[in-house]
Amino acid sequence: MAKRRFELTQEQEKELQGAYRAAREGAERTRYQAVRLYGQGYAVEEIGQITGCNRTSLMEWCRKYRQQGIVGLADHRGGPVRSKLSKSQVQNVADKLRLYRPRDVLGMHTHTASGEYWTIVDLAQAVARWHGVTWQSRVSYHSLFIQCEFSYQRTEKVYKSRRERDIAEFQATTEKN
Repeated sequence: MAKRRFELTQEQEKELQGAYRAAREGAERTRYQAVRLYGQGYAVEEIGQITGCNRTSLMEWCRKYRQQGIVGLADHRGGPVRSKLSKSQVQNVADKLRLYRPRDVLGMHTHTASGEYWTIVDLAQAVARWHGVTWQSRVSYHSLFIQCEFSYQRTEKVYKSRRERDIAEFQATTEKN
């Protein structure tokens, strides 16, 4: 049987234990705990039972820890909203959402007939126009609304086939004839 090449010093064990206690995210805590257990000599199968991780992930985490230290195990995902907009851009969007109505920004191309209240669809168009940023997931736009401190409101009921502006224009053209 081959001897394990990955062993931790007492300082490294304390560092991993401290990072585990300080971490808020479950996935990040799992990485710290799994690497610490592996460095203490626990069997891979046992670590899998304790943490729920698989062998491939464990070996990847150990490699990252060897190369980069504790920083290599930190969560680097950042999330879709944060990765595409800086804090100042999010604040800029929040300010504009409070200052303008959808119809002020988008004209007649708003999601609701009145264009009074912001919707996910209107927010997506506005953010693309203001900052050139789009997301595939509607959840990212919900997150942006939350970051901008907007609350969820029920939208007005609108029949997509019947828009008030279109009806008013039609009536105006028929009156002229």
